[in-house]
This record gives sequence, C-alpha cells and structure tokens, in this order.
Amino acid sequence: MMNKIHPRRSYCPINLSVEVFGDSWSLLILRDIVYFCKKTYGEFVGSEEGIARNILADRLARLTQHGILIKKAHPVDKRKDLYELSESGLDVIPILLDLAEWGANHSDSTEQLPMEWLEVVRTRREEVIQLIRETVLQGGGIFAGENCVAARLLTEPSKH
Repeated sequence: MMNKIHPRRSYCPINLSVEVFGDSWSLLILRDIVYFCKKTYGEFVGSEEGIARNILADRLARLTQHGILIKKAHPVDKRKDLYELSESGLDVIPILLDLAEWGANHSDSTEQLPMEWLEVVRTRREEVIQLIRETVLQGGGIFAGENCVAARLLTEPSKH
C-alpha cells in the first residue's frame, strides 16, 4: 500500500522499499518488534539508539499507513497503543535477518555479536524464519519474550 499523498518516484521495487522503509529508524522499529518484543511508543523510545519522539511518531504513522504495522488499543491501558506486524510486516523478517548477517560480516568488532545465533540462521534459515513469524504473531521475539526464538533454537536440535 502506497501513500496516496506522495506518489512513487518510480516503479522500481527497490525504490518502493526505500520509500516505505526510508531510513534507519523504520528498520530499527521493526527490529525492536521482531527481536525484542517491543510494542508501545514508550518501549521504542527506550531503545539504545535514542530516537527522537517526533521522529518515532512519524515513523510509526508511516509504517502503519503503508500497512507494515497494525495499531491497536492497549487492552489494559487505554492511554497506550500497541504496534504489531501485519502480514506484510512479517514478510520483512528475512530482510532483517539478512541485514543482521551483513552487519555481522562487516562489523569492526565481534565483541557483542550473537555468533551462535547467526550460525543457526545461516544453517536453518527457512525453519528459523517460520518460527520467528509464529513467535512474533504470538507476541514473542527472537531474543525476548515468552518462548524466545533464540533460546529455543540454541537448545533444540534441527528438525531437518
């Protein structure tokens, strides 16, 4: 879904991706949802990269408008909204894994990289993607939440 206010610059698929995700903040919001189970504005503001509140509000609105995120009322605290991935947003999971792989391969420090996790992603990619999708749909994430994917995959043998 493209924004009706801003027409596409071109019909190139890479251009569409750039128009939707546009900058690092959008990808970091998606990372926070998929990897760390973050769902609220306050949780996103608390990320270590320090996104400005006005930029966060803009990116959440943009991702919602493009159908990547679904905005829902918080079931308990009506002052908060929850942001979850749509089906289209779930399709971004392999891209996030690829970006993590690329970043790990080009990092000048391996000090904080989850190398064991990256190896599981490399060797069991399709299984990992499916498990991440299922876990995120249930409110979990890769490194946080109930049944976090990394803990499960790093302690269970491959199904293949």
